[in-house]
Amino acid sequence: MIHPTALIDPTARLAEDVEVGPFAIIGAGVEIDAGSRVEGHAIIQGPTRIGRNNHVHPFCVIGGDPQDKKYGGERTTLVIGDGNTFREHVTVSRGTVQDSGETRIGDHNWIMASVHIAHDCRIGSHIVMANNATLAGHVQIDDWAVIGGLTGIHQFCRIGTHAFVGMGCQINADVPPFVLVAGHYASPRGINSEGLRRRGFSAATIAAIKRAYRTVYIGGTPLAEATQRLREQAGESDEVAAMLAFIERSQRALLR
Repeated sequence: MIHPTALIDPTARLAEDVEVGPFAIIGAGVEIDAGSRVEGHAIIQGPTRIGRNNHVHPFCVIGGDPQDKKYGGERTTLVIGDGNTFREHVTVSRGTVQDSGETRIGDHNWIMASVHIAHDCRIGSHIVMANNATLAGHVQIDDWAVIGGLTGIHQFCRIGTHAFVGMGCQINADVPPFVLVAGHYASPRGINSEGLRRRGFSAATIAAIKRAYRTVYIGGTPLAEATQRLREQAGESDEVAAMLAFIERSQRALLR
Protein backbone atom coordinates (compact mmCIF):
# COMPACT_ATOMS: atom_id res chain seq x y z
CA MET A 1 0.00 0.00 0.00
CA ILE A 2 3.06 2.28 0.20
CA HIS A 3 4.70 3.33 -3.06
CA PRO A 4 8.44 2.52 -3.15
CA THR A 5 9.34 6.17 -3.83
CA ALA A 6 7.50 7.45 -0.71
CA LEU A 7 9.64 8.53 2.24
CA ILE A 8 8.33 7.34 5.63
CA ASP A 9 10.12 8.33 8.83
CA PRO A 10 10.86 5.29 11.03
CA THR A 11 8.97 6.88 13.94
CA ALA A 12 5.76 7.35 11.91
CA ARG A 13 2.94 4.94 12.77
CA LEU A 14 0.61 3.96 9.93
CA ALA A 15 -2.22 1.43 10.03
CA GLU A 16 -1.64 -1.59 7.79
CA ASP A 17 -4.11 -0.50 5.10
CA VAL A 18 -3.02 3.14 4.79
CA GLU A 19 -2.18 4.01 1.18
CA VAL A 20 0.77 6.32 0.45
CA GLY A 21 1.38 7.47 -3.12
CA PRO A 22 4.58 8.17 -5.06
CA PHE A 23 7.00 10.75 -3.68
CA ALA A 24 4.84 11.46 -0.63
CA ILE A 25 6.68 12.29 2.59
CA ILE A 26 5.50 11.19 6.04
CA GLY A 27 7.59 12.79 8.76
CA ALA A 28 8.54 12.03 12.33
CA GLY A 29 5.77 11.78 14.90
CA VAL A 30 2.96 11.22 12.38
CA GLU A 31 0.17 8.73 13.17
CA ILE A 32 -2.38 7.74 10.50
CA ASP A 33 -5.30 5.43 11.26
CA ALA A 34 -7.00 2.80 9.12
CA GLY A 35 -8.61 3.49 5.77
CA SER A 36 -6.74 6.73 5.10
CA ARG A 37 -5.06 7.61 1.82
CA VAL A 38 -2.15 9.99 1.18
CA GLU A 39 -1.66 10.69 -2.51
CA GLY A 40 1.55 11.41 -4.39
CA HIS A 41 3.71 14.41 -3.49
CA ALA A 42 1.74 15.17 -0.32
CA ILE A 43 3.76 16.03 2.80
CA ILE A 44 2.63 15.26 6.35
CA GLN A 45 4.81 16.56 9.18
CA GLY A 46 4.51 15.82 12.86
CA PRO A 47 3.57 15.62 15.56
CA THR A 48 0.28 14.99 13.73
CA ARG A 49 -2.48 12.47 14.46
CA ILE A 50 -4.84 11.62 11.60
CA GLY A 51 -7.91 9.44 12.14
CA ARG A 52 -9.72 6.94 9.97
CA ASN A 53 -10.76 7.22 6.31
CA ASN A 54 -9.15 10.55 5.51
CA HIS A 55 -8.08 11.42 1.97
CA VAL A 56 -5.11 13.74 1.42
CA HIS A 57 -4.73 14.78 -2.22
CA PRO A 58 -1.48 15.64 -4.05
CA PHE A 59 0.73 18.53 -2.96
CA CYS A 60 -0.95 19.10 0.40
CA VAL A 61 1.27 20.10 3.32
CA ILE A 62 -0.34 18.91 6.52
CA GLY A 63 1.13 19.54 9.97
CA GLY A 64 3.73 22.13 9.00
CA ASP A 65 5.32 24.54 11.46
CA PRO A 66 3.06 27.46 12.42
CA GLN A 67 3.57 30.64 10.41
CA ASP A 68 4.13 32.68 13.55
CA LYS A 69 7.32 34.64 14.27
CA LYS A 70 7.02 33.72 17.94
CA TYR A 71 7.37 30.02 17.11
CA GLY A 72 10.70 28.77 18.40
CA GLY A 73 10.60 25.08 17.59
CA GLU A 74 8.42 24.03 20.52
CA ARG A 75 6.60 20.70 20.35
CA THR A 76 3.08 21.45 19.14
CA THR A 77 0.51 19.23 17.46
CA LEU A 78 -2.18 18.83 14.83
CA VAL A 79 -5.12 16.48 15.46
CA ILE A 80 -7.45 15.46 12.62
CA GLY A 81 -10.56 13.31 13.05
CA ASP A 82 -12.22 10.87 10.64
CA GLY A 83 -13.56 11.03 7.11
CA ASN A 84 -12.04 14.34 6.00
CA THR A 85 -11.08 15.25 2.44
CA PHE A 86 -8.16 17.62 1.80
CA ARG A 87 -7.96 18.58 -1.86
CA GLU A 88 -4.85 19.71 -3.73
CA HIS A 89 -2.46 22.25 -2.18
CA VAL A 90 -4.24 22.49 1.17
CA THR A 91 -1.96 23.66 3.99
CA VAL A 92 -2.64 23.05 7.69
CA SER A 93 -0.30 24.28 10.44
CA ARG A 94 0.26 22.88 13.93
CA GLY A 95 -0.49 24.97 17.02
CA THR A 96 1.63 27.33 19.11
CA VAL A 97 2.47 27.36 22.80
CA GLN A 98 0.96 30.84 23.05
CA ASP A 99 -2.41 29.10 22.62
CA SER A 100 -3.19 25.48 23.55
CA GLY A 101 -0.36 24.13 21.38
CA GLU A 102 -2.81 22.30 19.15
CA THR A 103 -4.66 22.80 15.87
CA ARG A 104 -7.73 20.56 15.69
CA ILE A 105 -9.98 19.44 12.82
CA GLY A 106 -13.09 17.32 13.42
CA ASP A 107 -14.85 14.78 11.21
CA HIS A 108 -16.29 14.64 7.68
CA ASN A 109 -15.07 18.02 6.50
CA TRP A 110 -14.71 18.88 2.80
CA ILE A 111 -11.63 21.08 2.40
CA MET A 112 -11.22 22.20 -1.21
CA ALA A 113 -8.07 23.13 -3.14
CA SER A 114 -5.58 25.68 -1.80
CA VAL A 115 -7.34 26.25 1.51
CA HIS A 116 -5.09 27.40 4.37
CA ILE A 117 -5.87 26.52 8.00
CA ALA A 118 -3.44 28.34 10.28
CA HIS A 119 -2.05 27.54 13.71
CA ASP A 120 -4.36 26.98 16.67
CA CYS A 121 -7.55 26.88 14.58
CA ARG A 122 -10.49 24.80 15.82
CA ILE A 123 -12.50 23.30 12.97
CA GLY A 124 -15.64 21.34 13.82
CA SER A 125 -17.34 18.68 11.71
CA HIS A 126 -19.34 18.59 8.45
CA ILE A 127 -17.81 21.89 7.31
CA VAL A 128 -17.29 22.91 3.69
CA MET A 129 -14.42 25.27 2.84
CA ALA A 130 -14.30 26.23 -0.84
CA ASN A 131 -11.17 26.89 -2.89
CA ASN A 132 -8.64 29.40 -1.55
CA ALA A 133 -10.49 30.12 1.70
CA THR A 134 -7.93 31.25 4.27
CA LEU A 135 -8.05 31.12 8.05
CA ALA A 136 -5.67 33.17 10.16
CA GLY A 137 -4.50 31.82 13.51
CA HIS A 138 -6.85 30.97 16.38
CA VAL A 139 -10.02 30.91 14.22
CA GLN A 140 -12.89 28.69 15.32
CA ILE A 141 -15.45 27.29 12.87
CA ASP A 142 -18.40 25.40 14.33
CA ASP A 143 -20.17 22.37 12.84
CA TRP A 144 -21.98 22.53 9.48
CA ALA A 145 -20.69 25.99 8.51
CA VAL A 146 -19.97 26.75 4.84
CA ILE A 147 -17.06 29.05 3.93
CA GLY A 148 -17.08 30.42 0.37
CA GLY A 149 -14.08 30.48 -1.91
CA LEU A 150 -11.49 33.27 -1.69
CA THR A 151 -12.70 34.18 1.79
CA GLY A 152 -10.27 35.51 4.40
CA ILE A 153 -11.05 35.21 8.12
CA HIS A 154 -9.16 37.35 10.65
CA GLN A 155 -7.41 35.78 13.64
CA PHE A 156 -9.51 34.93 16.71
CA CYS A 157 -12.80 35.16 14.79
CA ARG A 158 -15.48 32.53 15.25
CA ILE A 159 -18.02 31.28 12.71
CA GLY A 160 -21.14 29.76 14.28
CA THR A 161 -22.86 26.48 13.50
CA HIS A 162 -24.82 26.33 10.21
CA ALA A 163 -23.55 29.79 9.23
CA PHE A 164 -22.93 30.54 5.55
CA VAL A 165 -20.10 32.84 4.43
CA GLY A 166 -20.38 33.92 0.80
CA MET A 167 -17.62 33.94 -1.79
CA GLY A 168 -14.80 36.45 -1.45
CA CYS A 169 -15.74 37.80 1.98
CA GLN A 170 -13.40 39.50 4.40
CA ILE A 171 -14.41 38.52 7.93
CA ASN A 172 -13.06 40.52 10.89
CA ALA A 173 -15.79 39.81 13.45
CA ASP A 174 -17.79 36.85 14.77
CA VAL A 175 -20.60 35.42 12.64
CA PRO A 176 -23.44 33.98 14.77
CA PRO A 177 -25.02 30.58 14.16
CA PHE A 178 -27.44 30.24 11.22
CA VAL A 179 -26.55 33.67 9.77
CA LEU A 180 -25.68 34.23 6.10
CA VAL A 181 -23.10 36.92 5.34
CA ALA A 182 -21.90 38.14 1.94
CA GLY A 183 -20.06 40.98 0.26
CA HIS A 184 -16.38 41.86 0.01
CA TYR A 185 -16.51 43.43 3.46
CA ALA A 186 -19.01 40.95 4.77
CA SER A 187 -22.37 42.06 6.08
CA PRO A 188 -25.41 40.07 7.27
CA ARG A 189 -27.92 39.17 4.56
CA GLY A 190 -30.41 36.98 6.44
CA ILE A 191 -30.23 33.43 7.72
CA ASN A 192 -28.98 30.30 5.98
CA SER A 193 -32.56 29.15 5.41
CA GLU A 194 -31.82 26.91 2.41
CA GLY A 195 -29.07 25.09 4.28
CA LEU A 196 -31.34 24.63 7.30
CA ARG A 197 -34.13 23.18 5.14
CA ARG A 198 -31.71 20.76 3.49
CA ARG A 199 -30.60 19.55 6.93
CA GLY A 200 -34.15 18.87 8.10
CA PHE A 201 -34.90 21.87 10.30
CA SER A 202 -38.66 22.32 10.71
CA ALA A 203 -40.56 25.37 9.44
CA ALA A 204 -41.27 26.38 13.05
CA THR A 205 -37.60 26.22 13.98
CA ILE A 206 -36.56 28.26 10.95
CA ALA A 207 -39.24 30.82 11.81
CA ALA A 208 -37.84 31.11 15.36
CA ILE A 209 -34.33 31.62 13.96
CA LYS A 210 -35.62 34.30 11.57
CA ARG A 211 -37.29 36.09 14.47
CA ALA A 212 -34.03 36.00 16.41
CA TYR A 213 -32.17 37.36 13.39
CA ARG A 214 -34.60 40.28 13.10
CA THR A 215 -34.13 40.98 16.79
CA VAL A 216 -30.35 41.29 16.40
CA TYR A 217 -30.05 42.79 12.92
CA ILE A 218 -33.19 44.70 11.94
CA GLY A 219 -34.10 48.14 13.23
CA GLY A 220 -30.78 49.23 14.65
CA THR A 221 -31.48 47.94 18.16
CA PRO A 222 -28.42 48.29 20.44
CA LEU A 223 -26.78 44.91 20.99
CA ALA A 224 -27.40 44.92 24.76
CA GLU A 225 -31.13 45.44 24.20
CA ALA A 226 -31.23 42.87 21.40
CA THR A 227 -29.49 40.34 23.65
CA GLN A 228 -32.10 40.88 26.36
CA ARG A 229 -34.87 40.23 23.84
CA LEU A 230 -33.11 37.06 22.75
CA ARG A 231 -33.14 35.87 26.35
CA GLU A 232 -36.92 36.18 26.29
CA GLN A 233 -37.10 34.15 23.08
CA ALA A 234 -34.52 31.52 24.02
CA GLY A 235 -36.89 29.49 26.18
CA GLU A 236 -38.97 28.66 23.11
CA SER A 237 -36.12 27.43 20.89
CA ASP A 238 -32.85 25.57 21.44
CA GLU A 239 -31.49 27.21 18.30
CA VAL A 240 -32.23 30.71 19.60
CA ALA A 241 -30.61 29.71 22.89
CA ALA A 242 -27.52 28.63 20.92
CA MET A 243 -27.42 31.97 19.11
CA LEU A 244 -27.74 33.80 22.43
CA ALA A 245 -24.93 31.75 24.00
CA PHE A 246 -22.70 32.45 21.01
CA ILE A 247 -23.25 36.21 21.29
CA GLU A 248 -22.68 36.24 25.04
CA ARG A 249 -19.41 34.30 24.70
CA SER A 250 -18.11 36.33 21.78
CA GLN A 251 -14.70 37.87 22.53
CA ARG A 252 -14.59 39.94 19.36
CA ALA A 253 -17.07 42.35 17.91
CA LEU A 254 -20.17 40.75 16.44
CA LEU A 255 -20.51 41.12 12.69
CA ARG A 256 -23.57 43.42 12.39
